[in-house]
Amino acid sequence: QVQIVESGGGLVQPGGSLRLSCAASGSISSFYLMSWYRQAPGKQRELAARITSSGITNYADSVKGRFTISRAKNTVNLQMNNLKPEDTAVYYCNAFNGIDYWGQGTQVTVSS
Repeated sequence: QVQIVESGGGLVQPGGSLRLSCAASGSISSFYLMSWYRQAPGKQRELAARITSSGITNYADSVKGRFTISRAKNTVNLQMNNLKPEDTAVYYCNAFNGIDYWGQGTQVTVSS
């Protein structure tokens, strides 16, 4: 069994910062890919950022230059700076090793 636990969401003003953390544990010792997805109200879930086990990263165009994903084995963090109202969403951690494992999600709200 695999458990994905996220933390770090909350309410922040535009221009502010938040750091999301995710820890994957259980029967799999390592994951090839760990990612953060987000889903805004009324929209489809979309990839925000991902990182491979060797440290290769990819970002959605909408977050490039503002978000930074980092990883230490099966823990992945997402540093979000200069947040905008359009970043408001539920953020989900995903761990992939041939099978997708998802966390429960953490709410990020950017509002004045």
